[in-house]
Amino acid sequence: MIITQTPLRVSFVGGGTDLKRFYSEEPGHVLSAAIDKYVFVIVKERFDDKIVLNYTRKEIVDTVDQIQHDLVRETMKLTGVEKGVEITTLADIPSRGTGLGSSSSITVGLLNALYAYQGEFRDAQRLAAEACQVEIDILGRLSASRTSISPLSAMCA
Repeated sequence: MIITQTPLRVSFVGGGTDLKRFYSEEPGHVLSAAIDKYVFVIVKERFDDKIVLNYTRKEIVDTVDQIQHDLVRETMKLTGVEKGVEITTLADIPSRGTGLGSSSSITVGLLNALYAYQGEFRDAQRLAAEACQVEIDILGRLSASRTSISPLSAMCA
């Protein structure tokens, strides 16, 4: 069983400068800090080939493409985890609309846990870059901050 703990964050200034229409023409910076509230991701092997997800909903599916939770689906595709796994996400604070970067924290936590589940290590910089790839490039979430994925990693290019 793998359990990851990823901090949520507060952005103080710079909101909006992380949007492509802004940063493609002007430099921008976001000042953020991690707080002592977290997102937890638990990944464990199953006894069968099903994929079971526990979050505000429960999903039990046969293939990655059937997963409705877009962050879980895309992180599983990116990491190559395809079946026989149960994934649970928990948070200290409700995730929707708080402005605490919860989707980014969940994405980083999922990537970190899924790589660890396979016995692989990714440093914070690589996790941040891949989280940006998932949220911005694959899912097209324009509000996903290019610099707030992790306080350690303001380097998504």
